[in-house]
Amino acid sequence: MDILNLKSLLITALIFVPIEHFFALRPSQRIFRKAFFNDLIYAVFNGVPITVGLIATVTLATSILGWLVPAFVGAAISSQPVWLQLLEIIVIADIGFYFTHRAFHAIPFLWNFHAVHHSIEELDWLAGHRIHPVDQILTKSASFVPVYLLGFSEESIALFVFIFHAHALLLHANVRLNVGPLRWFIASPQFHHWHHARERAAYDKNFAAQLAFIDVVFGTMHLPGKLVPECYGVDDPIPSHYVEQLAYPLLPKGKINEVPSARDA
Repeated sequence: MDILNLKSLLITALIFVPIEHFFALRPSQRIFRKAFFNDLIYAVFNGVPITVGLIATVTLATSILGWLVPAFVGAAISSQPVWLQLLEIIVIADIGFYFTHRAFHAIPFLWNFHAVHHSIEELDWLAGHRIHPVDQILTKSASFVPVYLLGFSEESIALFVFIFHAHALLLHANVRLNVGPLRWFIASPQFHHWHHARERAAYDKNFAAQLAFIDVVFGTMHLPGKLVPECYGVDDPIPSHYVEQLAYPLLPKGKINEVPSARDA
């Protein structure tokens, strides 16, 4: 936790709270909804371990695999206009994100970490912070390692990080946003809310972080008209508090069988 992180969180709240008020998907949902303070802990304290872990994995990966990319490739890529580099980063990073995210749903050990994020029952901008550090480190590494290996400029990467974070908050926000035909190309709140839906038809769908057309290409898109999910959550018996949620993926599941499900809380 640091002052800069708290200032950033406050600024984000000042932006998203009014947006969620005036364009609410669920007008009856309170600002201080259930699990608000638990998710606030994630927002305040998760940044440091995720940043440290991400730096470590990216540094290790690039030091081991850096020889695979000739120096002239990085020079050519970084010499492009920043806007073009940004577009390329978004595509490369989201392909990496898509397949890693899909693996977190398909592999039981990884799902134990990702289930913490899917235990969210009331979506808003703050809920997007509820994600296990191991989940976030591995998923982001799949996005960032190729980007750093290819030698994109610091300016383009920094701009991508800002856009990625802002977009992630919007995807989880309690907002009704009609993007028209673009919903088949760009990930929207409706798109990602269906990813969190507690409905069988929506399970293991909509994996992309920014480019919805990736799900179209790989047959994992679920976007039924203008409908939105009735409810969110998982069947797994996820604990309800921060420290317990951090420990959950590593505990024998028999130890938590009697912990009430996030859906039953």
